[in-house]
Formats: sequence, structure tokens, C-alpha cells
Amino acid sequence: MGLSDIAAGIEVTMEQRDRGVPTVDGTGSDLGERLASSAESLPCDPGAAATVLETHAAGTSVGDSAREANVAPVTAAKVLHRCGVAGVSPLSPDARRILRDWLSGDLSRTDALALTGASDAEFALAAYIETHDQVPALVEAVESGRVPAASATVEKRDALRETMSDATDLR
Repeated sequence: MGLSDIAAGIEVTMEQRDRGVPTVDGTGSDLGERLASSAESLPCDPGAAATVLETHAAGTSVGDSAREANVAPVTAAKVLHRCGVAGVSPLSPDARRILRDWLSGDLSRTDALALTGASDAEFALAAYIETHDQVPALVEAVESGRVPAASATVEKRDALRETMSDATDLR
């Protein structure tokens, strides 16, 4: 069998069909409704929080997500933190240790602010993040709407690990 036999019947088209982005949500409710049960733990109303979470998950920055939801960027960062999004703190790990020293009373605020090199707003947001835990009910509300496609991919990759080559195999 030659290449021409294999390629027989294959057509090349000049246009593609726009199929959109497939979404799967088996929860039966939108994110705002799921967040409403823990609204007292949110720094804004559940609808705005849902907008922040959805736009941020789509790759939008915290500031742009805040504008979309018509809330302050600090409020958007607080929403993301309370709902389990990691990496919202504006401080480095060393600066967070300095902030914790201030929170425990080992440093004055002036010294802590100077040592972290943060602005007043960054310092205040980091202090909020250090003193407010993620809310399990909010984290669950956000996670319940997601399809665990990533975990299925990891399981498939792990099952096929023996068939994959490694970077060291290319020598």
C-alpha cells in the first residue's frame, strides 16, 4: 500500500466550521446562585463575585475582572482569595513573613511596610489575605461548576506513562 492509497478519499477544505467553546455544567444553577448561600462571606454581592470569578478564569487580569464586575480591584482580589484562587497576594513569600511578624506584634507597621516595600494598598490586601481564610463553601461552589477535565487528562497520562518518551531518551 502506497502513500497515494492511504491518502485516497481525503479532502482539504478551505473553511472550518465554528463550533464555539463547549461547556459542561451539571450543577443546574449558575455560579451567582451557588455563591449566594455564602454571600455573607463575600466582600461584594454574589452576582459581582461570579463575574469576577468567571472573567478571571477566562484569563482576564484581576483589574479587568474588577472593571467587568464594577467593583474595586482590591475587592476582586478578596473575592478570588475567599473562593480559593491561589496566588492573589501581592507580596513575595519573604514579605509575607514580615507581614506575619507585624500581625503578631513583633514589628511596627511602619517597619513592616518599609521592609516589604509594598504600597499601602498592597500591604492592606496582603493583611486581609493573611487574616481571612478561604471559605470552604465558596470554594465548593466554584469547584462544583467545573468539569474535572484536567484530572481525567492526568489519569490518562499516568496510565500511558510507559509509552511516552522522556527528555533523557532523546540523547
